[in-house]
Amino acid sequence: MNYWINTISREHVLVGVEGGFTQANHGSPHNLRRMKRGDLLVFYSPKTQFQGGKLLKTFTAIGQITDDEPYQVQMREDFNPFRRNVTFFDCQEARIGPLINDLDFITDKQK
Repeated sequence: MNYWINTISREHVLVGVEGGFTQANHGSPHNLRRMKRGDLLVFYSPKTQFQGGKLLKTFTAIGQITDDEPYQVQMREDFNPFRRNVTFFDCQEARIGPLINDLDFITDKQK
């Protein structure tokens, strides 16, 4: 099992939670292909919305990959993103600030 962080706005996280999916890198399949069934995925939201929005800096959701491959959907005629199915766990949002010193994967604790 691997652990991943998907950095996306809270607005987009909530759409994924409601639909039981995630997409990353503006719909690119590259990183989604690296994920395997059973991997855990934490969602970090730097802002409330993709365009504009307020600063948030919060972990907003956690889930587990439940499929074997990315699949493509049509959202608009010119946008066909890749997704992965996710089972989301009940959780509370957590601001990153108080956690930074305990997170080994963050090398520059001052940012």
